[in-house]
Amino acid sequence: MLRLGRREFGTHEPVIMAIVNRTPDSFYDQGATFRDEPALARVEQAVAEGAAIIDIGGVKAGPGEEVTAEEEARRTVGFVAEVRRRFPDVIISVDTWRAEVGEAVCEAGADVLNDAWGGVDPRLAEVAARYGVGLVCTHAGGAEPRTRPHRVTYDDVMADILRVTVGLAERAAGLGVPRESILIDPGHDFNKNTRHSLEATRRLGEMVETGWPVLVSLSNKDFVGETLDRPVKERVVGTLATTAVSAWLGAQVYRVHEVAETRQVLDMVASIAGHRQPAVARRGLA
Repeated sequence: MLRLGRREFGTHEPVIMAIVNRTPDSFYDQGATFRDEPALARVEQAVAEGAAIIDIGGVKAGPGEEVTAEEEARRTVGFVAEVRRRFPDVIISVDTWRAEVGEAVCEAGADVLNDAWGGVDPRLAEVAARYGVGLVCTHAGGAEPRTRPHRVTYDDVMADILRVTVGLAERAAGLGVPRESILIDPGHDFNKNTRHSLEATRRLGEMVETGWPVLVSLSNKDFVGETLDRPVKERVVGTLATTAVSAWLGAQVYRVHEVAETRQVLDMVASIAGHRQPAVARRGLA
């Protein structure tokens, strides 16, 4: 059982986490939700389309202008409070690696801390434990935040992913983060080349076998773009194909830009796997 915020999810229940970037320079939407009203409209649309989690980020993952902890908090804390007020039942996640930002957003009502940089600030897990919120434990290959990979190598990329993410998850549980609220993430593109990310996808079942719920953040990433030789705005089909494979292999939470399309993919895979009944079943029965 996965428990986040006020919600509980069964083992075979796929969960959509919708991305809402509070940044002026995000790689995909180019700052479309930097201002409050467009961002709140995005939350409303995502919830209506089937997102259970809203993931709010105040710093883009890639290199760019410096964003201090104070500025990151300014972009996220008040917005978290407003989303909590308007959407009391939605699960609010905040994408941050900084403990001081994590503490501020938890005070404002966040339910999950999404640590995409692999525990670079070990105090973030302590914050999650203190507030009793969920934690995403990600493999980032030891990279510093907001850096790109350069000729990175692994003897066995999945072995390293398992060592790091399971280690972070067990540490978090030992600190007091509820075990049922901890997820592990292979960290596609994070200190990985395209072949690493493809292998991580192909071997995702090994993560599922650990018993920790698996989150994948695939949406329009560079490994999709390089695999198909497509620019950022033309990666949706590749993303959805990777989503379907990840769902078949047992991933549970999907961090996405396209909520409605992802919902259809996940529902279709769940029905093929026998975990969901068709919405309508008339053919050959009339």
